Amino acid sequence: MPEINKKGRVLSGMRPTGKLHLGHLVGALENWARLQRQYECYYFVADWHALTTDYADTSRIKQSIVEMMVDWLASGLDPDESTLFLQSHVPQHAELHLLLSMITPLGWLERVPTYKEQRENIKDKDLGTYGFLGYPVLQSADILIYRGDYVPVGEDQVPHVELTREIARRFNQFYGGVFPEPQPLLTPAAKLPGTDGRKMSKSYNNAILISDPEPVIRQKLKPMVTDPARVRRTDPGNPHVCPVYALHEIFSSRETIHNVEVGCTTAGIGCLDCKSWVADAIVDRLKPIQERRQKYEQNPKLVWDILEAGSERAGMAAEVVMSDVRESMNFSHDYQAPLAEEQQSKS
Repeated sequence: MPEINKKGRVLSGMRPTGKLHLGHLVGALENWARLQRQYECYYFVADWHALTTDYADTSRIKQSIVEMMVDWLASGLDPDESTLFLQSHVPQHAELHLLLSMITPLGWLERVPTYKEQRENIKDKDLGTYGFLGYPVLQSADILIYRGDYVPVGEDQVPHVELTREIARRFNQFYGGVFPEPQPLLTPAAKLPGTDGRKMSKSYNNAILISDPEPVIRQKLKPMVTDPARVRRTDPGNPHVCPVYALHEIFSSRETIHNVEVGCTTAGIGCLDCKSWVADAIVDRLKPIQERRQKYEQNPKLVWDILEAGSERAGMAAEVVMSDVRESMNFSHDYQAPLAEEQQSKS
């Protein structure tokens, strides 16, 4: 069981997108693993959130849950330290989402930065749905149902936490102080480039997966874009505009980073040398993770057992809060209490 005598409660989740890549590792999972030693952490698989954009085809969700959870566990998330659970197996999330949706003004949702951004960028799916507009309310329910104190986010996600604070404030004004206002727990977001220089993403087909074996990692890195001004091997380069160097800054030792900087600026090394060195560093970082992966890959039932146990714990915590919510909104309809009082008065 996770310890409760910690600094506060942290809540975060991730949509099940299948196997995760290095961006997920350095941008979220390694930080989540550190936080679980300091805070009471609730980390959930946001399978309902997957429906906001992928509602037309749900055939891959179950397998994607297993693949993602394997990467979570291999990366250091510990079910004995954190509560790891499945969103859809805790129905209180949906109940609170419904109630919060009744008090959330439409204007608040329409001004969420990612709402317009995704509607403009995702052209192959119809996002003109109630669920897509309202998904920030479900996010708020995900946080408030556990009275989360902190939400680990990068700068770009702070508006989502602020919306949750506004919804909590509005609920408390109407019905009493049920919810604390969660605080963003700002985490340094490593700018991890993919093999084409853009942000690493499976949708761009430029990602190195946590599960990729060494030969695949090296093969993916070979054609990776570098300093465009360095045309020939003898041309000196500028590592600070090179995506490969950005990977070095995250994965390589200080000594290697220094050698890359000197070698690149003096044309002492070629780009293939530079890519080989960063491949060495990535392979070394992933080795213990991939060894742990084997345990869970070979036993998916263990993954589901962890999720079920975590969902049960999460459900108990969520019900405590929902009980207070129903009471505060006068929806705690207990018909036995008046009957008992009537019988007592007659006696």
